[in-house]
Amino acid sequence: MKQKRSLLERAAAVPHMVWVVLFIVAPLFFVIYFAFTDTSGDFTTSNIELLSSYSHIFFLSICFALVATAFCLLIGYPLAFVMARAKPSRQKLLMVLLMLPMWISLLIRTYSLMTLLDNGGLLNSLLTKLGFAPVTIVGTGGAVILGMVYDFLPYMVLPIYTSITKLDRRYLEAAADLGCNSIQTLFRVILPLTTPGIVSGVTMVFVPSISTFYISQKLGGGNFDLIGDTIERQFKYASTYHIGAAISLVMMILILISIAVMNRFSDGDEGGMMV
Repeated sequence: MKQKRSLLERAAAVPHMVWVVLFIVAPLFFVIYFAFTDTSGDFTTSNIELLSSYSHIFFLSICFALVATAFCLLIGYPLAFVMARAKPSRQKLLMVLLMLPMWISLLIRTYSLMTLLDNGGLLNSLLTKLGFAPVTIVGTGGAVILGMVYDFLPYMVLPIYTSITKLDRRYLEAAADLGCNSIQTLFRVILPLTTPGIVSGVTMVFVPSISTFYISQKLGGGNFDLIGDTIERQFKYASTYHIGAAISLVMMILILISIAVMNRFSDGDEGGMMV
Protein backbone atom coordinates (compact mmCIF):
# COMPACT_ATOMS: atom_id res chain seq x y z
CA MET A 1 0.00 0.00 0.00
CA LYS A 2 2.84 2.34 0.82
CA GLN A 3 4.52 1.62 -2.50
CA LYS A 4 1.26 2.33 -4.38
CA ARG A 5 0.86 5.62 -2.55
CA SER A 6 4.44 6.55 -3.41
CA LEU A 7 3.79 5.89 -7.10
CA LEU A 8 0.68 8.08 -7.00
CA GLU A 9 2.63 10.86 -5.33
CA ARG A 10 5.33 10.65 -7.98
CA ALA A 11 2.74 10.72 -10.76
CA ALA A 12 1.07 13.76 -9.19
CA ALA A 13 4.43 15.54 -9.08
CA VAL A 14 5.18 14.99 -12.79
CA PRO A 15 3.31 18.09 -14.10
CA HIS A 16 5.06 20.25 -11.52
CA MET A 17 8.46 18.83 -12.44
CA VAL A 18 7.81 19.38 -16.14
CA TRP A 19 6.80 22.99 -15.39
CA VAL A 20 9.96 23.53 -13.34
CA VAL A 21 12.21 22.13 -16.06
CA LEU A 22 10.56 24.07 -18.91
CA PHE A 23 10.06 27.43 -17.25
CA ILE A 24 12.75 27.61 -14.53
CA VAL A 25 15.67 25.27 -15.22
CA ALA A 26 15.78 25.71 -19.01
CA PRO A 27 15.63 29.56 -18.93
CA LEU A 28 18.36 29.62 -16.28
CA PHE A 29 20.51 27.35 -18.44
CA PHE A 30 20.06 29.59 -21.49
CA VAL A 31 20.88 32.72 -19.48
CA ILE A 32 24.10 31.16 -18.19
CA TYR A 33 24.96 29.84 -21.67
CA PHE A 34 24.52 33.21 -23.40
CA ALA A 35 26.32 35.03 -20.57
CA PHE A 36 29.50 33.02 -21.12
CA THR A 37 29.50 32.73 -24.93
CA ASP A 38 29.95 35.11 -27.83
CA THR A 39 27.96 35.42 -31.05
CA SER A 40 29.80 32.44 -32.55
CA GLY A 41 29.04 30.23 -29.53
CA ASP A 42 32.60 30.18 -28.17
CA PHE A 43 33.25 30.44 -24.44
CA THR A 44 34.20 33.92 -23.25
CA THR A 45 34.20 36.07 -20.15
CA SER A 46 34.11 39.35 -22.05
CA ASN A 47 30.37 39.74 -21.39
CA ILE A 48 31.00 39.68 -17.65
CA GLU A 49 33.94 42.05 -17.99
CA LEU A 50 31.77 44.55 -19.87
CA LEU A 51 29.41 44.82 -16.90
CA SER A 52 31.70 47.39 -15.29
CA SER A 53 30.39 49.91 -17.83
CA TYR A 54 26.88 49.36 -16.41
CA SER A 55 27.88 49.98 -12.79
CA HIS A 56 26.02 53.31 -12.68
CA ILE A 57 22.83 51.57 -13.81
CA PHE A 58 23.15 48.95 -11.08
CA PHE A 59 23.83 51.66 -8.51
CA LEU A 60 20.82 53.75 -9.59
CA SER A 61 18.52 50.72 -9.65
CA ILE A 62 19.60 49.63 -6.17
CA CYS A 63 19.14 53.16 -4.81
CA PHE A 64 15.64 53.46 -6.28
CA ALA A 65 14.69 50.02 -4.98
CA LEU A 66 16.02 50.77 -1.48
CA VAL A 67 14.18 54.10 -1.27
CA ALA A 68 10.93 52.53 -2.51
CA THR A 69 11.32 49.66 -0.03
CA ALA A 70 11.94 52.11 2.82
CA PHE A 71 8.80 54.09 1.96
CA CYS A 72 6.77 50.89 1.71
CA LEU A 73 8.00 49.87 5.16
CA LEU A 74 7.23 53.26 6.69
CA ILE A 75 3.73 53.22 5.21
CA GLY A 76 3.06 49.51 5.36
CA TYR A 77 3.95 48.74 8.97
CA PRO A 78 1.48 51.22 10.55
CA LEU A 79 -1.16 50.13 8.04
CA ALA A 80 -0.59 46.46 8.86
CA PHE A 81 -0.69 47.26 12.58
CA VAL A 82 -4.00 49.11 12.26
CA MET A 83 -5.47 46.27 10.18
CA ALA A 84 -4.35 43.63 12.67
CA ARG A 85 -5.86 45.54 15.62
CA ALA A 86 -9.17 46.28 13.91
CA LYS A 87 -12.35 44.30 14.35
CA PRO A 88 -12.60 41.11 12.25
CA SER A 89 -15.27 42.59 10.00
CA ARG A 90 -13.23 45.75 9.49
CA GLN A 91 -10.11 43.68 8.83
CA LYS A 92 -11.89 42.00 5.93
CA LEU A 93 -12.93 45.36 4.51
CA LEU A 94 -9.42 46.79 4.82
CA MET A 95 -7.96 43.66 3.23
CA VAL A 96 -10.31 43.97 0.27
CA LEU A 97 -9.42 47.65 -0.16
CA LEU A 98 -5.72 46.76 -0.01
CA MET A 99 -5.98 43.94 -2.52
CA LEU A 100 -8.49 45.57 -4.86
CA PRO A 101 -5.85 47.37 -6.98
CA MET A 102 -3.95 44.08 -7.31
CA TRP A 103 -6.87 42.66 -9.29
CA ILE A 104 -5.90 45.08 -12.07
CA SER A 105 -2.85 44.53 -14.26
CA LEU A 106 0.31 46.32 -13.15
CA LEU A 107 0.57 47.87 -16.61
CA ILE A 108 -2.89 49.40 -16.33
CA ARG A 109 -2.26 50.63 -12.79
CA THR A 110 1.01 52.25 -13.80
CA TYR A 111 -0.48 53.85 -16.90
CA SER A 112 -3.42 55.16 -14.84
CA LEU A 113 -1.02 56.69 -12.32
CA MET A 114 0.89 58.33 -15.16
CA THR A 115 -2.39 59.78 -16.46
CA LEU A 116 -3.18 61.24 -13.04
CA LEU A 117 0.27 62.78 -12.54
CA ASP A 118 1.01 63.94 -16.09
CA ASN A 119 1.34 67.62 -16.93
CA GLY A 120 -2.22 67.65 -18.25
CA GLY A 121 -3.49 65.10 -15.77
CA LEU A 122 -6.08 65.28 -13.03
CA LEU A 123 -3.67 66.56 -10.34
CA ASN A 124 -2.33 69.46 -12.39
CA SER A 125 -5.82 70.30 -13.66
CA LEU A 126 -7.01 70.55 -10.07
CA LEU A 127 -4.02 72.69 -9.06
CA THR A 128 -4.63 75.02 -12.01
CA LYS A 129 -8.29 75.48 -11.07
CA LEU A 130 -7.25 76.29 -7.51
CA GLY A 131 -4.89 78.99 -8.78
CA PHE A 132 -1.63 77.11 -8.25
CA ALA A 133 1.07 76.55 -10.82
CA PRO A 134 1.21 73.03 -12.30
CA VAL A 135 3.97 70.76 -11.07
CA THR A 136 6.09 68.40 -13.11
CA ILE A 137 6.01 64.93 -11.61
CA VAL A 138 6.19 62.46 -14.49
CA GLY A 139 9.78 62.24 -15.71
CA THR A 140 11.31 62.60 -12.26
CA GLY A 141 12.87 60.08 -9.91
CA GLY A 142 10.14 60.76 -7.39
CA ALA A 143 7.52 59.60 -9.87
CA VAL A 144 9.38 56.33 -10.43
CA ILE A 145 9.65 55.70 -6.68
CA LEU A 146 5.98 56.63 -6.22
CA GLY A 147 5.03 54.09 -8.86
CA MET A 148 7.06 51.39 -7.13
CA VAL A 149 5.46 52.18 -3.78
CA TYR A 150 1.97 52.24 -5.27
CA ASP A 151 2.41 48.93 -7.11
CA PHE A 152 4.31 46.95 -4.48
CA LEU A 153 2.94 48.24 -1.15
CA PRO A 154 0.62 45.22 -0.62
CA TYR A 155 3.67 42.94 -0.74
CA MET A 156 4.96 44.76 2.33
CA VAL A 157 1.70 44.92 4.23
CA LEU A 158 0.58 41.29 3.93
CA PRO A 159 3.54 39.50 5.61
CA ILE A 160 3.73 42.12 8.37
CA TYR A 161 -0.03 41.84 8.91
CA THR A 162 0.34 38.05 9.20
CA SER A 163 3.13 38.44 11.76
CA ILE A 164 1.14 40.86 13.90
CA THR A 165 -2.05 38.76 13.84
CA LYS A 166 -0.08 35.71 15.00
CA LEU A 167 1.55 37.65 17.83
CA ASP A 168 0.73 36.16 21.22
CA ARG A 169 -1.14 38.85 23.18
CA ARG A 170 0.29 37.49 26.42
CA TYR A 171 3.60 39.15 25.49
CA LEU A 172 1.80 42.50 25.30
CA GLU A 173 0.11 41.89 28.63
CA ALA A 174 3.44 40.96 30.20
CA ALA A 175 5.02 44.14 28.82
CA ALA A 176 2.19 46.21 30.29
CA ASP A 177 2.56 44.47 33.65
CA LEU A 178 6.27 45.31 33.64
CA GLY A 179 5.51 49.01 33.17
CA CYS A 180 5.97 49.46 29.40
CA ASN A 181 3.82 52.10 27.75
CA SER A 182 2.49 51.79 24.21
CA ILE A 183 5.63 53.18 22.56
CA GLN A 184 7.95 50.96 24.60
CA THR A 185 5.80 47.92 23.88
CA LEU A 186 5.95 48.69 20.17
CA PHE A 187 9.73 49.00 19.97
CA ARG A 188 10.72 46.42 22.59
CA VAL A 189 8.13 43.70 21.98
CA ILE A 190 6.10 44.05 18.79
CA LEU A 191 8.87 45.08 16.40
CA PRO A 192 11.36 42.36 17.45
CA LEU A 193 8.68 39.64 17.33
CA THR A 194 7.48 40.72 13.89
CA THR A 195 10.96 40.88 12.37
CA PRO A 196 10.34 37.82 10.13
CA GLY A 197 7.35 39.56 8.57
CA ILE A 198 9.35 42.76 8.09
CA VAL A 199 12.21 40.91 6.39
CA SER A 200 9.76 39.03 4.16
CA GLY A 201 8.03 42.25 3.19
CA VAL A 202 11.30 44.06 2.51
CA THR A 203 12.48 41.26 0.25
CA MET A 204 9.16 40.96 -1.58
CA VAL A 205 9.24 44.69 -2.36
CA PHE A 206 12.96 45.04 -3.08
CA VAL A 207 13.15 42.19 -5.62
CA PRO A 208 10.44 43.46 -8.03
CA SER A 209 11.52 47.08 -7.49
CA ILE A 210 15.09 46.44 -8.58
CA SER A 211 14.00 44.48 -11.66
CA THR A 212 11.09 46.64 -12.86
CA PHE A 213 11.19 48.33 -16.24
CA TYR A 214 7.66 49.42 -17.18
CA ILE A 215 7.33 51.75 -14.18
CA SER A 216 10.57 53.56 -14.98
CA GLN A 217 9.67 53.84 -18.67
CA LYS A 218 6.23 55.35 -18.13
CA LEU A 219 6.68 57.39 -14.95
CA GLY A 220 10.33 58.18 -15.56
CA GLY A 221 9.66 59.54 -19.02
CA GLY A 222 12.71 57.74 -20.39
CA ASN A 223 15.04 59.80 -18.20
CA PHE A 224 16.12 56.87 -16.03
CA ASP A 225 17.80 53.73 -17.29
CA LEU A 226 17.37 50.98 -14.72
CA ILE A 227 18.48 47.35 -14.83
CA GLY A 228 15.15 46.12 -16.16
CA ASP A 229 15.20 48.71 -18.95
CA THR A 230 18.73 47.72 -19.91
CA ILE A 231 17.94 44.01 -20.01
CA GLU A 232 14.83 44.61 -22.12
CA ARG A 233 16.81 46.75 -24.57
CA GLN A 234 19.62 44.19 -24.89
CA PHE A 235 17.22 41.37 -25.70
CA LYS A 236 15.60 43.29 -28.54
CA TYR A 237 18.52 42.48 -30.83
CA ALA A 238 20.23 39.12 -31.36
CA SER A 239 23.67 40.73 -31.39
CA THR A 240 23.28 41.92 -27.79
CA TYR A 241 21.67 38.80 -26.30
CA HIS A 242 24.92 37.92 -24.56
CA ILE A 243 25.25 41.25 -22.75
CA GLY A 244 21.62 41.05 -21.69
CA ALA A 245 22.19 37.51 -20.41
CA ALA A 246 25.23 38.64 -18.40
CA ILE A 247 23.23 41.45 -16.78
CA SER A 248 20.38 39.01 -16.11
CA LEU A 249 22.85 36.63 -14.46
CA VAL A 250 23.98 39.36 -12.08
CA MET A 251 20.34 40.22 -11.41
CA MET A 252 19.60 36.59 -10.55
CA ILE A 253 22.52 36.56 -8.13
CA LEU A 254 21.20 39.70 -6.41
CA ILE A 255 17.74 38.14 -6.16
CA LEU A 256 19.14 34.88 -4.75
CA ILE A 257 21.07 36.85 -2.15
CA SER A 258 17.90 38.70 -1.18
CA ILE A 259 15.97 35.44 -0.89
CA ALA A 260 18.76 33.88 1.18
CA VAL A 261 18.63 36.83 3.57
CA MET A 262 14.87 36.50 3.86
CA ASN A 263 15.07 32.76 4.52
CA ARG A 264 17.71 33.40 7.15
CA PHE A 265 15.50 35.72 9.19
CA SER A 266 12.08 34.24 8.42
CA ASP A 267 10.45 31.27 10.06
CA GLY A 268 8.17 28.69 8.54
CA ASP A 269 5.02 30.08 10.15
CA GLU A 270 5.16 33.43 8.38
CA GLY A 271 4.40 32.06 4.94
CA GLY A 272 7.28 34.09 3.56
CA MET A 273 9.81 31.36 2.99
CA MET A 274 11.06 31.13 -0.56
CA VAL A 275 13.17 28.54 -2.32
